[in-house]
Amino acid sequence: MIEKGTKAPDFAFTGSDGKTMNLSDLLGKKVVVYFYPKDSTPGCTAEACDFRDNYQMLLEKGFFVIGISADNMTSHIKFATKFDLPFPLVADTEKKIIQAYGVWGPKKFMGRSYEGILRSTFVIDEKGIVEEVITKVETKASTAQILELLK
Repeated sequence: MIEKGTKAPDFAFTGSDGKTMNLSDLLGKKVVVYFYPKDSTPGCTAEACDFRDNYQMLLEKGFFVIGISADNMTSHIKFATKFDLPFPLVADTEKKIIQAYGVWGPKKFMGRSYEGILRSTFVIDEKGIVEEVITKVETKASTAQILELLK
């Protein structure tokens, strides 16, 4: 997993909003890149809605938010539309970004072991350096968790 203090791996993306850009296009802004397992699941919905509900405040503090999962773009568009998400969701079906950030690994759920996305949030500063890495994400309070770490 990418560590605090390292340069964030750049990536190109087309978001659920239809816009195409690179992470490097966002130099000069703080960026929250959060990785989540699956669209429309309870924890992922809670996390996305927390970012949605606090989005204006994040913008005012200079943040750009990007959500990434291995779901396809059709799933992302449905998810973003259903919950009125104002930030882009990125479909990383080939897991290139997920692997570059080191957030693919072993998980357990209901006694079953499998490989999947390790829910993680990266806060990237204006120079493209990872300022914070959150691996114990509080899905219902993700924004507050980020702001608390940056105090």
